[in-house]
Amino acid sequence: MKYPHEQIQYIEFLSENLEQIKEFYTKAFGWEFTDYGTEYTAFSGEYVDGGFALGTPIKGSVLVILYSKELEKTQARVREAGGEIVKDIFSFPGGRRFHFLDSDGNELAVWSDI
Repeated sequence: MKYPHEQIQYIEFLSENLEQIKEFYTKAFGWEFTDYGTEYTAFSGEYVDGGFALGTPIKGSVLVILYSKELEKTQARVREAGGEIVKDIFSFPGGRRFHFLDSDGNELAVWSDI
């Protein structure tokens, strides 16, 4: 799959009951899920992918994740634009990512598979 550079590619939600949320989205939209342990499940779509992490949903708990072909350069541009890095680049199964706050305090993340 080709990912569009520096575009929204992944959205992460919180859910108190992963089995229930998977059942809802499967029935409502036909989404398919892949579990990564007991505290995370991912879904795939044609235009955007996403996941549900175990936790209590609160306002602002949706995490929008952009894709980058050049993670370090994108992080530098976020800093130069005035963004605050709240989680420096870290590895996870499938890639690396960092989190930042925008000028309104919204948290977003950027990931790369390279």
